[in-house]
Amino acid sequence: MSAEEKSTSRQWRGVIREYADRLDVTDATPIVTLGEGGTPLIPAPALSARTGAKVYVKYEGMNPTASFKDRGMTMAISKAAEHGAKAVICASTGNTSASAAAYAAYAGLTSVVLVPDGNIAMGKLSQAVAHNAEILQVKGNFDDCLDIARDLADNYPVHLVNSVNPDRIAGQKTAAFEVVEALGDAPDFHIVPVGNAGNYTAYFRGYSEDLAVGNSTKLPRMFGFQAAGSAPIVRGEVVRNPDTIASAIRIGNPASWALALDAHKTSDGYFGAISDTLILEAHRLLSTEVGIFVEPASAISVAGLLERSAAGAIPAGATVVLTVTGHGLKDPQWALRRADGSTVAPTVVPVDTAEIAAVLGLQKVPA
Repeated sequence: MSAEEKSTSRQWRGVIREYADRLDVTDATPIVTLGEGGTPLIPAPALSARTGAKVYVKYEGMNPTASFKDRGMTMAISKAAEHGAKAVICASTGNTSASAAAYAAYAGLTSVVLVPDGNIAMGKLSQAVAHNAEILQVKGNFDDCLDIARDLADNYPVHLVNSVNPDRIAGQKTAAFEVVEALGDAPDFHIVPVGNAGNYTAYFRGYSEDLAVGNSTKLPRMFGFQAAGSAPIVRGEVVRNPDTIASAIRIGNPASWALALDAHKTSDGYFGAISDTLILEAHRLLSTEVGIFVEPASAISVAGLLERSAAGAIPAGATVVLTVTGHGLKDPQWALRRADGSTVAPTVVPVDTAEIAAVLGLQKVPA
């Protein structure tokens, strides 16, 4: 690297400092950041070849706690600290708990996490434990947890940091700014997993703001996908007992439902449901053909792309961005399962070069 190149490089400062002029912050706002944002937008040639579109993957698993939640949490915790909060609370299927606990720890705040009993991936629970959150497993589902968290925040001295908090959506919209900066314009389509629907709402808001100030020339069509066993928006009704292997989107009554419907209408968007079988197929495809390891909920973006492409809804040559929301190490068990349900295990070999070469099907190079 030349001296000139070195002089222009700089440390990414986190989404609040990078986009302070586009967020509700002032000099009085204590900035609580772990360096979130600035995640890569990765071209996906294998997916482009399958669909005829120009496909990119926004890899949000590269955030500090390995999910997109950090973008919103930096805002939520910063504003909580500005308002004098001493404790924060959230309901979570896992990623929110990890993020809230980490950012609260940095800010010196107490964090309380309500998780559904038996419905949280250990990779995510371990993060909340590591960051010293007070973790309570509620004998109910995520929606029960969120109802209680909202009630506690309304009546007790704790600050709610779920996506019903508008600061969360504000922080998450910055991902759309990054996409526009990377591509030079908004994509034709943007595809996201949908659980609470906050990210669907946030991307649309970010793209709308970029269009309004002239940073882009269009709004992308927003495509959102829910797991078939947890698809309230697709079905048009609350799902009382949501069921899917994609734990991050196992939500039966999305908090941002109404906002997402508005975004869907304005962007000429689409909501679809994908089976667990197709989610896991997409999970393996993304790992083996694109080199990106995600938790199952994230892979629904890939499954949705393939389904819509097969349906003829995505024209050849269109620019498509897929958001994958969480790193595969959040919920790694699925990578160890074959398509037939059996468990993957290493092949045991002796300490013998010739035998290892034979197992690999290698022929010795002639001398």
